[in-house]
Formats: sequence, C-alpha cells, structure tokens
Amino acid sequence: MRSAIMTATRLAGTPLQYAQDNLATAAAADFLRDPRFVDAYRLGIGTGHRFRSDIHIEWRVYICCWAAGHALNLRGDFVECGVYTGITSRAVAHYVDFARRSDRVFYLLDTFEGLPKDQFTPAELRAGLDRRYTYEETLELVKRNFADFPNVKIVPGTIPASLSEVTPERVAYLAIDMNVAAPEIAAAEHFWDRLTPGAVVVLDDYNWQQHIEQRRAFDAFAKARNTQVLALPTGQGLLIKP
Repeated sequence: MRSAIMTATRLAGTPLQYAQDNLATAAAADFLRDPRFVDAYRLGIGTGHRFRSDIHIEWRVYICCWAAGHALNLRGDFVECGVYTGITSRAVAHYVDFARRSDRVFYLLDTFEGLPKDQFTPAELRAGLDRRYTYEETLELVKRNFADFPNVKIVPGTIPASLSEVTPERVAYLAIDMNVAAPEIAAAEHFWDRLTPGAVVVLDDYNWQQHIEQRRAFDAFAKARNTQVLALPTGQGLLIKP
C-alpha cells in the first residue's frame, strides 16, 4: 500500500484526498465533508461491529448512499442481502431519511450468525474465505440498531431459503454482500425481474482479487441479461437494471 500511495502522489502531482481500504486517490472526495454523509457513516460504523475500531470504508459506504439516493427517484423497495451489524444499511437509512419513507420497506436479509459452510465452493475454500469471514450472532443487535425504523423488515435465514419471505412488487435499491458466490447469485436471480429499470445493484465483493468466483459468476449473470458489471476501484461492482 505504501508504494501505491507514493506512486499515486507522483502521478497526480497533488496531495491524496483519500487513502483507505486499498484505495488511494488525488481525485476530489468532497463527500467526506458532507455533513449528511458524515453523520450517516458515523451511525453505520457505530452499529457494534467487531472489526478494528474504524475500518475506514468511507468510499464504499458512499457508493451505497449514492445508489440509495438515486433509488428515491424510482419506484420500489430497498433490499440488502448480507447485513452483519448493519454498517452499510444503517448509513443508507440515515442518508435517505428512510424512516420518513412510509411508502417503502427496507428488507435486511442475513443469517445473522455467519456464513453456512456448505455454501462455499471448493475454490472459495482454497482461497481461505471460510477462515477470512467469521461472524458472531448479530440479530438482536440489528433489531436495536433499527428500532426507530418501522419500515425496516429484518429477515433472518439462509439465502436462498429466506427469499420466499421477500416478494416486493418492485425493488429500487439492491445491495449484495455475502462474501461467496452461491447465495449472491441466488439473490440476484430472485430480485432481477422485480428491479425497476434504472435501479442500481451494488456488489460489495465483486472487484476484490480474492473473490474471483463471485466476479466470474456475476459476469456470466450479467452477460446472460445483455448487460455488464462496472468494476470499481473500491472493490465493488455496479450493475444497473436496463
């Protein structure tokens, strides 16, 4: 990371504006000083996660907030698959003032007790993802984090089994972050026809090297639907419903 930061500084000729989460850039990062985003990020990062004190994923959270803000111009509910403590979803809920969106529901889907071992492919096991991603039980914590949001529906269970409980007529925002390919593709297939044209799907793991299985799976998913995923330097991917 040190050499990448030094190279970026020399190439840009101006001070870095952001250097966190494997992303270093001299491009403007004005959102870091936007009071609405600052408050949203503070609330998200304060949901009780057990990562290090501040994991500094501001740019990734900003992408989700942007996509959610865009979704307000579309018809449909919000969905997040892979919640953990609600870092991203809590930030998004504040950013778009979701408690006041009484015409919409925000569905939060997770096992809330970690990744089922049987969902890892042999390639994902060889990559060590089962050791990299270990989570504690968080259901009661998430309930407390969203206690002030009457239009947030928490859906515990393993995907795809729990998807039958989530059948909104339309979806305007979809975030997927389950660390392995099988449940993520199952979620994408379940919600794709419900996505409003123009809706953004945020794939948190798509462009990380260790998640090549997810990238290949979503590239095939997108190709079958005559579209493609936009790879982001945050490690995320964006998929827009045509």
